[in-house]
Amino acid sequence: MANLLTISGSPHIHGDQSIRKIMWGVVIALIPALLVSFWYFGIGAFIVTMMAVLSCVVTEFIVQKFILKEEPTISDGSAVITGLLLAMNVPGNLPWWMVVIGSIISIGVAKMSFGGLGKNPFNPALIGRVFLLISFPVAMTSWPLPFQNRWVFTDAITGPTALGVIKEGLGKGDSLDNLMTRIPSYAEMLIGNMGGSLGEVSALAILLGGLYMIIRRIITWHIPVSYILTVFIFAGILYLIDPSKFIDPVFHLLAGGLMLGAIFMATDMVTSPMSKTGMVVFGFGCGILTMLIRVWGAYPEGVSFAILIMNAFVPLINKGFKPAKFGEEVKHG
Repeated sequence: MANLLTISGSPHIHGDQSIRKIMWGVVIALIPALLVSFWYFGIGAFIVTMMAVLSCVVTEFIVQKFILKEEPTISDGSAVITGLLLAMNVPGNLPWWMVVIGSIISIGVAKMSFGGLGKNPFNPALIGRVFLLISFPVAMTSWPLPFQNRWVFTDAITGPTALGVIKEGLGKGDSLDNLMTRIPSYAEMLIGNMGGSLGEVSALAILLGGLYMIIRRIITWHIPVSYILTVFIFAGILYLIDPSKFIDPVFHLLAGGLMLGAIFMATDMVTSPMSKTGMVVFGFGCGILTMLIRVWGAYPEGVSFAILIMNAFVPLINKGFKPAKFGEEVKHG
């Protein structure tokens, strides 16, 4: 008797969207941020992006074709997105072979070893990024300066990020007033005229992509808003307690990978909660952990670690905030 029921990996959402439509919609949403990174960092950003995308697609094809013995599904765009997001999480002068290693870890270990799309518990691009950060900390923290290296790849002029300047300066006892003179203005940070990974450079471009995804109903507002709002409130409370020791909340919104993480990484359908309440809890947890790491942790940035830690809590969040079954009586009190 032929099988009449086909079971596939979560998420199970009824609607006119398809995996291919969603994935390529995310690619379109990333275009503004990609163009900004190419403008500021030139050929280095382009090479890193192309290497990440190509190696992610090739890795998925090889694993599916020759190891899992499945029909390759690289045309659905999921491997392309992983490559783009990995590229957005690394410096624009990262050696090509490191990019390839990060791609193999992202696809081969973090995604395909769990069964492929819809089955991975952790965001693949972030796993690749954290692996590279731990394995090659010097290369992963050497940030190209905008406009200084547009036609240079490996021998790029580098400098610290705004988060790094503040973190290191406060650790040495420098005053915030003095440190503020050594970082870009908030207007420059908004449009992306600062050092950092490819996806950290323009909060405005990332917000435009996020707005596009919300309008197209690729994502909902729950995770980005709860994440960003939590960081803003947490940082605001610290700033009100001691403005000489803690920087204002606007800085935390514009600096580092907060916008990229909140809009493109934390909203991954596979590794985030299914219910709207669960999404808000998830975003709240990401915001708290991000600020704890930024303020008191060893790293100046905490977005990647915060999202991966909260990915591990997603099964519990789904269990605790799952919607009532159809026809089930909801108990109050």
